[in-house]
Amino acid sequence: MNRILRLLACLLLFLPALAAGQAEEEPIRVGITEVPPFVMKSDNGEWEGISIDLWRQVADKLDRKYEWVPLSFNDLLKQVESGQIDVAVGALTMTAARESVFDFTHPFYQTGLSIAIPPAPEQGLMASLLGLLSWDFFKVVMSLGALLLGVGFVLWLVERKRNPEQFGGSAAEGIGSSFWWAAVTMTTVGYGDKAPVSLAGRFVALVWMFAGLIMVASFTAAITSSLTVNNLRSQIQGPEDLIQAKVATIANTASEEYLQDQRIRHEEYPNLTEAMMSVVRGETDAVVYDRALLQYRNLQLGSDRLTLLPAVFQKQLYALALPADSNLRAPVSEAILTVTEADNWQGNVRKYLGQD
Repeated sequence: MNRILRLLACLLLFLPALAAGQAEEEPIRVGITEVPPFVMKSDNGEWEGISIDLWRQVADKLDRKYEWVPLSFNDLLKQVESGQIDVAVGALTMTAARESVFDFTHPFYQTGLSIAIPPAPEQGLMASLLGLLSWDFFKVVMSLGALLLGVGFVLWLVERKRNPEQFGGSAAEGIGSSFWWAAVTMTTVGYGDKAPVSLAGRFVALVWMFAGLIMVASFTAAITSSLTVNNLRSQIQGPEDLIQAKVATIANTASEEYLQDQRIRHEEYPNLTEAMMSVVRGETDAVVYDRALLQYRNLQLGSDRLTLLPAVFQKQLYALALPADSNLRAPVSEAILTVTEADNWQGNVRKYLGQD
């Protein structure tokens, strides 16, 4: 009987150890939410991205099996807080509010907010000449030509009988002469080869001389505007210029919080692609968002690619998240440091983001 009791006692002592060993063999539940280029699904259904590659290397160093648990962003935060998943992998920004409800590993990526604006227009003689072929330029020229023709026609009506030497001949010849007179009078060239002699004709000439001064100024402004309209939006060179702009961003993000704090006028869009395309379409002047995500999405726009300004502000750190007091925090953080300090890590990041 004593021997049986001793055997039962030994079994009771070993059961916790056996249970712990069995628990260690269970795969790590890795929560993920799609956020290119950190977490995304390839065409063949495999998960890939900066954070995915990082976790695979971390798991190899820990020699642990794992399973992906795809979740929405809100569910990801809730389940890591409750411990339903063992680690959250994505593009999670380290904040004091989040640190109070779950733990972060060492950061693996430093980023911040950045600004994307329309591409700067080409400069130089050729760009100016191409601007003269634009539809806006032709509309201005056609409008001016119609006005000159109208003024010339009125002058021809009152001068064709009193002044046949200068505005006579056929209707086409007379209107052509008066069109020429209207043009040289407006530009103040005034060759003097033609001049009205009737009272009505001189009254038309007097009115047109004063109107011509205004027309020349307006025409010059319209031409300049048609050639340089794209330059107006390129005046945004940094965060301090956003106060005068209309900015696109995504709701419930760090970028929206920044714009609200700075009282910058902004429009919310459902995703980053739509926000960037609003700049392409001219609905907004710039888009503000996490630089890494802007940089990746910009590569996908092709010919509609925006210009990404070099300034980075409101700097942020990305890290993996674990339930509070998780025993995985120390080994995972150590593995992250080993991976990110390796020579090939930056090359892996550039594979997704390109050259910054």
